Amino acid sequence: MASNYIAGSERDYSRGGGNPTWDALEDVIGALEGGTAVCFSSGMGAVDAVLDDLPPGAPVVHPEVAYMNMRANIARRQESGRLEARAVDITDTDATLAACDGAKLLWIESPTNPLLGIADVRALVAGAKQRGLEVAFDNTVATPLLQRPLEHGVDIVVHSATKLIGGHSDLLLGVAVCAEPDRAARLRELQNLAGSTPGTLESWLALRGVRTLHLRLDRSQQNAHELARRLASHPEVDRVRYPGLEDDPGHRRARELMRGFGSMLAFEPRGGPDRADAICDRVRVLVSATSLGGIETLIERRAKWRGEELVPASLLRLSVGCEHVEDLWDDLEGALEATK
Repeated sequence: MASNYIAGSERDYSRGGGNPTWDALEDVIGALEGGTAVCFSSGMGAVDAVLDDLPPGAPVVHPEVAYMNMRANIARRQESGRLEARAVDITDTDATLAACDGAKLLWIESPTNPLLGIADVRALVAGAKQRGLEVAFDNTVATPLLQRPLEHGVDIVVHSATKLIGGHSDLLLGVAVCAEPDRAARLRELQNLAGSTPGTLESWLALRGVRTLHLRLDRSQQNAHELARRLASHPEVDRVRYPGLEDDPGHRRARELMRGFGSMLAFEPRGGPDRADAICDRVRVLVSATSLGGIETLIERRAKWRGEELVPASLLRLSVGCEHVEDLWDDLEGALEATK
């Protein structure tokens, strides 16, 4: 843990020269994704750097329903004339590629947060490249263990390492992984100039998290799949969104493109938003809180947040953790019964 170094050593000051702990984390995430990684103080720091590197007024095609602060960042830049935002249903390949004509960047998120939509990554990247676009991909929900977007021709992958990579809800950290080292060097310069550098302790904690990522992801997605299956047949549930269910609209694509279906699901209970809020208040094993990717199962009604107006009002997002699945089900089923 050092911010400056003895004169004459390979580094002088950590903001511009890095830190051995950051280096170790960047090496690991870069190897997992198959590119060159640059760490940031948060996932939004990584998003901001990618957008900052675009020319003024550049058109950006992005999902209309995706991580809300990414969309808010693009919207704010559009308001000041720095970017042109083109929002699309990222699961509609033809409509997305039509919006790419004349654009500079295609931003993909898949599975989408919180609707769990699955994009046809291969077709989108191929179409974007034909049109001369750069492609960025938010891989936070799947992690490189379930998909490696750079293998499909994506230029930059971003992660909120706060989520599954860190895995314990105790750090803020972001990562951008570039297919080309020169692109990573530009992002590193922006990281330095914006002061969006990661903390050494947070980097160390994220390295700790990576060591158990495969174990946590295996358990949490097994739990998610089982909860999704049970919720789908529950009489008090109108709809379940989880790409692991065979009747889910994204199931075929997810099966072709991913090595698993992930640890996040969403469902809409009968009774509208008031019922959904009551379920969040009633659970005791599940935790009513925002964020995702930790070892504890989190539940929240996403439409309560400003910027989530396109999300169904009663939709509950579950970030499924590593608890015993029967404990989770007993708690969730009890909340559904108690709030009839």
